[in-house]
This record gives sequence, structure tokens and C-alpha cells, in this order.
Amino acid sequence: MLSFLRPSDAVPEPARFERSEKGPRYLMNGQVFQWAGPQHEVLAPVCLRGTDGPVQAALGGYPLMTEAESLLALEASCAAFGKGCGEWPTMSVAERFRCVETFIPRMQAVRGPVIRLLMWEIGKTLPDACNEFDRTVDYVRATVEALKNLDRTSSRFVLEPGFLAQIRRSPLGVVLCMGPYNYPLNEIFTTLIPALIMGNTVIFKPPKYGVLLHAPLLQTAASRATAARHSAQKNRRSISIPTDTKKAPTKTTRKGER
Repeated sequence: MLSFLRPSDAVPEPARFERSEKGPRYLMNGQVFQWAGPQHEVLAPVCLRGTDGPVQAALGGYPLMTEAESLLALEASCAAFGKGCGEWPTMSVAERFRCVETFIPRMQAVRGPVIRLLMWEIGKTLPDACNEFDRTVDYVRATVEALKNLDRTSSRFVLEPGFLAQIRRSPLGVVLCMGPYNYPLNEIFTTLIPALIMGNTVIFKPPKYGVLLHAPLLQTAASRATAARHSAQKNRRSISIPTDTKKAPTKTTRKGER
């Protein structure tokens, strides 16, 4: 009856998954922290053949964060924005897209782990998982090129009857980015990257199904935040990721927030 299921040692090498020993982590204020609190154990929707029947592979755990951690993420993002005077919103457009451009090869370096987690956590096929990752990288590149074109256009003066003007775009503030579980990488990055590259600070909430696949990207995002800090010689970061929350913040604004 279970002959159609494979034992774990029969999984093809490109799809074989090994549980990370790093444990639950989260990114806040440009640093990756280890989580010592309660966590949610993620089981694969794909079953393997076990000695007593079908077995769901245990993929790892992610933090079950509370309202307190959510508010800390909000405060860190508000402080990084600094009412529009923080390091990231005041950084030149050229420096911002340079930070994003250097993020791309670092993201590609963890392509394998992210693809395998897309397969095991969401249940995607190998071609679909590869396609989602590659489309996301292409989107990041296209967004950088779009910003370059927008910056060139904005540098020109516009002549209207009685007015000579220059239109410049400025960041709005703290942005909450969320995405669906069916495309947990691509759909989130299509909101996160434009928000970041335009100078906003970001709180990133992954979907309930599709959390672990972002774990390989945590250190990459943190290293880019550190590089941005060194570039500006200041000490604020631009992104916070509360991995999961038991309770959403009851208060979502702060005095002076734009």
C-alpha cells in the first residue's frame, strides 16, 4: 500500500533536504538573533515511507513571537526611518540600488537551500521552485533598472505654464510587507524590494506556510544592512523580520510616525 512512497534515503540528491542545526532565528534592526522562546515545528506536506506508515519530514522550527517582539520590530523600523532623516531614507539613490545590486549574488549563493525548502515546505515541484527563485532574482534586477531610469527622469526639469519644476520622489516611512503561501518568495519580494529601494524601512511578515525558506536569506540581508551602515557611517538598519506572531500588535502607529 505504501509502495509509491519513498524512504528518506531514496530521495534524489537535488531534492534531498537536511534539517538546519542553527535553530529558530529572526532578523531585527540589521542583526540575526537566536530565538530561545516557543517555536512552531514545521512538517513537510510530502510524506516519506516509514517503518510504521507514512511519515511527514520534520523541517525545523520558527519562532512564535509575541506582541512584545512585534512592537520592538516596529520601534526599530521607526528609529531606522528617523522621521525621514535616518541613514537609509537619506542615502543617495545610487547608494541604495548599489546595496540591492550587491545583495543579488549573495541571494543566488543560497539558491539551492531556498529551492529545497520551497519544495519541502510548500510542496512545489523542482521546476516550479527553480522558476520562482529565478523569477524573483530577475525581478530584483528589473526593479534596480527601473529605479535607475526613474532617477534619470527625475533629474530633468519640467516646464509648465508659469512654472519650472523638478519632481523628486521621497520615501513614505515604515512599510509592512506580507505575502501568500503559494508564492512565499516571489510575491513578498515584489513588495519588499520596491519599498526598500525607494528608501522606506520595512517590517516583513512571512506567511504561515513558507517561513523556513527565508532562513537562508537572513544572514544575507543582515550583511547588506551592515554594509549600508558602514557606507553611511551611522548605526541604524532598514529591515526587521518578525518571523511569526501569536498576537498582532494592538497599536500600529507611533507619535511622529509618517
